[in-house]
Amino acid sequence: MQSFIFPLLIIVVMLWWMSRTSKKQQQRQQEMRSNMKPGAKVITIGGLHAVVDAVNEEAKTVDLDAEGVILTFEATAIRTVKPEEEAKTEEVKPAEEAKSDDNTAEEAKDEAKD
Repeated sequence: MQSFIFPLLIIVVMLWWMSRTSKKQQQRQQEMRSNMKPGAKVITIGGLHAVVDAVNEEAKTVDLDAEGVILTFEATAIRTVKPEEEAKTEEVKPAEEAKSDDNTAEEAKDEAKD
């Protein structure tokens, strides 16, 4: 009888731990989805990168703008909402690259004139 108590106790603790971890993850996902606002950059479970255009709390849907194409998804289809700092750095990178490209284009024009 005593030989069964220890393995049974280990199984109960493992099940409790897995349940607790799962509940925490679900709570974080729900909090993330409830804090979604228009303008936030998101990634869907299908891998689509887009910007939130509108959130419908009643229908629990989200309208996403993917380069001018508006798509409607269930709110549960949103896997991650990118933090604002990360979204800002992504916007800055292309602008910096464009400046360096403009400088090289101007230099090429100057060389062509000479």
